[in-house]
Amino acid sequence: MSTSGAAASNRKAEPTPGQGPDAGGEGRNQLLMIALRVLVGGGLIVSAVIHFLLAPGFQQAAPGGIGGGNLFRIQAVVAVLAAAYVLIRGSRAAYALAAVVALSALAAVVLYRYVQVPAIGPIPSMYEPVWYAKKTLTAVAEAIAGALAVVGYVLRHRRTR
Repeated sequence: MSTSGAAASNRKAEPTPGQGPDAGGEGRNQLLMIALRVLVGGGLIVSAVIHFLLAPGFQQAAPGGIGGGNLFRIQAVVAVLAAAYVLIRGSRAAYALAAVVALSALAAVVLYRYVQVPAIGPIPSMYEPVWYAKKTLTAVAEAIAGALAVVGYVLRHRRTR
């Protein structure tokens, strides 16, 4: 037996892609990341749809100023853009943007539920001390989307290291 033959027989064969002990784990990891993207995007879309639906009623309080309705429309557009970004890219930046959008919307709904914030310049006071179905649904969707976006960011951060 030649030395090159002995060296070749002592070398471990490198697994081809899709084989080896990590093959199943990688597939599950990709499936998890896709599920996270869909859930985060879905939560942001739920928030956007509800904000679009509620916007006309909130605009009536300040028809001449920026108005709550216009703020709701702006939030809805930003949520749709963040959802599209996370669904298309799934990058750390996409998850970070999704987390900021979802958690800031959640913070606003909770703040204006419990604190009577006065009008700030052209932005009206949007104090509304009640919970109702659409408001609760959007808060839950934003909380889930925000939390999962943070999880997605952390997982993407680990994968890049």
